Amino acid sequence: MRPIYSNRGNWEAMLEGVYLFDTSGEWIAWLDGIEVYSQYGEYVGHLSPDGRILRKKVPAPRPFRAPPSSPGRMRPPANVPLAPSFGELPWDLVDVFEEDPEIFYRLHTKR
Repeated sequence: MRPIYSNRGNWEAMLEGVYLFDTSGEWIAWLDGIEVYSQYGEYVGHLSPDGRILRKKVPAPRPFRAPPSSPGRMRPPANVPLAPSFGELPWDLVDVFEEDPEIFYRLHTKR
C-alpha cells in the first residue's frame, strides 16, 4: 500500500495495486499506467512520481473508460508516514485533491 498525499501534505488516499481508496477504505479510482480514472470511468489526472494526483489546469477532453470490477473495501492503515516535502507545481498543473476532490465521487452521465 502506498499513501497518496495532497500538495499541502494531507493524506488523501491509498494506492493498492491499480486501485485507489479514500482514507475510509472506499474505492474511488483506478490506474491505467500513470493515468487516474474515477470508479465511474472519468479521467481524473495522473499519478506523479512523488505520490500526488495532478492534472492540467485545462485538461483535454477524454472519453470515459470502462472501469475494472470493484475491488470492494480495503482496511486502511491506522497511520501513514508524514508526507515528503513537495516542490512547487508548474503553472499549468493542479493538485486534484485541492482543486476538485469531488471528481472521485460524482457520477456523470455519459453522452
